[in-house]
Amino acid sequence: MLDHLGLQVSDYEDSKRFFAASLAPLGYEILAEFGGATAGFGAPPKPDFWIARGQPSGAAHVAFRCEDRATVDAFHRAGLAAGGKDNGAPGLRPIYHEHYYGAFVLDPDGHNIEAVCHRPEQA
Repeated sequence: MLDHLGLQVSDYEDSKRFFAASLAPLGYEILAEFGGATAGFGAPPKPDFWIARGQPSGAAHVAFRCEDRATVDAFHRAGLAAGGKDNGAPGLRPIYHEHYYGAFVLDPDGHNIEAVCHRPEQA
């Protein structure tokens, strides 16, 4: 069971803006910040995704689970509007399973950030 995840980011303020905008459609917000160098994002009451000023040691892949496909679409739009680079438009990825609906955006450090819904399309 995953409790939390953290990424090192090269430009803390730029990454903080990117994640605040990109994760807002998922109900995430900044819930904690320490020393202007570490921020914890999450859906209240607990942060589960953290960024910290540092030197990224390689690109990571982080996937956020969504309850519906519209939220995946909103994440992708918000991520691009926040300066992220498209790494896979919203759509089905049947290679994983028949209902896997995901979208991918590269953050300012090249981390592959994904939103995914595992549910069948709702009529």
